[in-house]
Amino acid sequence: MNSRSQAAIAIAGVLRGRSLSATLPPVLAELDGRDRGFCQALCYGTLRYYPALALIIDQLVARPIKTKELEVQALLATAVYQLWQLDTAAHAAINESVEACRALQKPWAVKLVNGVLRAFTRQRDDLLQTLDDNPEFNTAHPAWLAGKIRKSWPQQWPQIIAANNQQAPLTLRVNRRQQTRDSYLSVLSEAGVEAQATPFSSDGITLAEACDITQLPGFADGWFSVQDEAAQLSAELLELAPGQRVLDSCAAPGGKTCHLLERQPQLAEVVALDSDERRLERVQLNLARLGLQATVRCADAGATAQWWDGQPFDRILLDAPCSASGVIRRHPDIKLLRRPSDIDKLAELQQQLLVALWPTLAESGILLYATCSVLSSENDRQLAQFLAANASAELLNIDAAWGEHGDCGRQLLPQIDGHDGFYYAKLRKLPS
Repeated sequence: MNSRSQAAIAIAGVLRGRSLSATLPPVLAELDGRDRGFCQALCYGTLRYYPALALIIDQLVARPIKTKELEVQALLATAVYQLWQLDTAAHAAINESVEACRALQKPWAVKLVNGVLRAFTRQRDDLLQTLDDNPEFNTAHPAWLAGKIRKSWPQQWPQIIAANNQQAPLTLRVNRRQQTRDSYLSVLSEAGVEAQATPFSSDGITLAEACDITQLPGFADGWFSVQDEAAQLSAELLELAPGQRVLDSCAAPGGKTCHLLERQPQLAEVVALDSDERRLERVQLNLARLGLQATVRCADAGATAQWWDGQPFDRILLDAPCSASGVIRRHPDIKLLRRPSDIDKLAELQQQLLVALWPTLAESGILLYATCSVLSSENDRQLAQFLAANASAELLNIDAAWGEHGDCGRQLLPQIDGHDGFYYAKLRKLPS
């Protein structure tokens, strides 16, 4: 199979509205070894820059490519990405893309692809200069999304945009029931794997280079999991103690659920709740590999009458559904799939979840609100609205060496070679 044609199939699926997590696995299954890795890297890189790549292609085609032929549009995007961002030799990128047309059974597109790519190589400097004043080209973000990021972070937005357009580092969370972080760093060093401890999470290790994690020492034995450093901070913020009953209310795929159990082995119970039964399978698999046990339930967290037994929780982690604007570098298809109207809908859902889960929290208990968003409308504004309507909620200060202090919570912004964008706010329920 042709790795470029497979990448075009996966990206065309995203252009039609499906997530990369849905479109990529089937095409990777058709490839082996190096071709698989190249195809995956091509998909992620192309989608990170797609808003800019689409503008370049628009300048080079006489008329827009039809919806039914989006594989050709995607193929052109992968080729321009290689020529522009990877400095791939022109003859290689062009010849391989022409062959990919044939692999896609679109011989009619051979002349088009060949002509467009040769035109780009000839006109590259002039073309890029023409687009230089276009904000979508400069940011490789939809204008509306870049605008919201800029409004939320007037000073830091260029750094956020730059981090979003880079490949994220591979970070592990050491299972402290099995290994200490220092001991596992030694294991990795002996195996010739370059890595370093994360600065803020006491369980985190960042690898110098991405790799097949299943080949790392101790994977099958549950010595570690993959989890970004920002997401690892939730377990510490919850102030876990023996005997507590804990709810992870939007749990899939289970990274935070597992971390809670690793962090405090003597919890009375951890309830892992999610509305997606298929994704809960991942939670079960992660628990099994790590040798952990939790109560896993499929239910809508906001519909408490359907799942809550009336026994209050001492701790609640609400990792709320959000725009994922802080993890765009890990999910670059967000740039194509997210719409401006989604933000208001998500904000409404976030508030509904806060209101619905609050009665399930025990007096003096702690609820930790978290998102992987950098937009204030999903973060500080949500907490301000909730606090204004709930006299029983006390905002707790998060005194930490990481992130930016906000009106209600603390915001981590995505860092090149560092952690993702993430938001935390901490509430205590006052005695009645």
